Amino acid sequence: MRVEELKGELKKSGFDFFTGVPCSILGGIIKALGEDYIPSVREDTAIGLACGAYLGGKKPCVLMQNSGLGYSLNVLTSLNLIYGIPVLLLVSYRGFEGKDAPEHLIMGKHCVELVRTFEIPSKVCEKDDLKGALVEANRYVEKGKPYCIFIKEGTLE
Repeated sequence: MRVEELKGELKKSGFDFFTGVPCSILGGIIKALGEDYIPSVREDTAIGLACGAYLGGKKPCVLMQNSGLGYSLNVLTSLNLIYGIPVLLLVSYRGFEGKDAPEHLIMGKHCVELVRTFEIPSKVCEKDDLKGALVEANRYVEKGKPYCIFIKEGTLE
């Protein structure tokens, strides 16, 4: 999917607050979001910003590497899941199938299982199913739940 198309689909679904920690796989969509994207120093901080934005009437989306999920689990479990604060997580899938730098391989092997353990629904996307994943994610977000879309390298153009 082209990044401009992804941006359009996110906006069409009502997402209007974007934050996160930059990653090369997500660089194109971050650039496309432009001034709509607010960079954060850490992934858990980005989730906190998204929660505040939601409480202020926004529909948040957080962009991060899968390595940032480790930082974010406490916030997701003790804030989002307990209080029904939705957030769409667009997560770059570093270390997918053991292909990446060594520091990404362990999280790459376990990140999908990790979010499932915490009962956060997720989808690993290819180019052709990202739009459908956004539709599914939006259904969960509209019900007050987080949803995680894993984006593999090469999914975004």
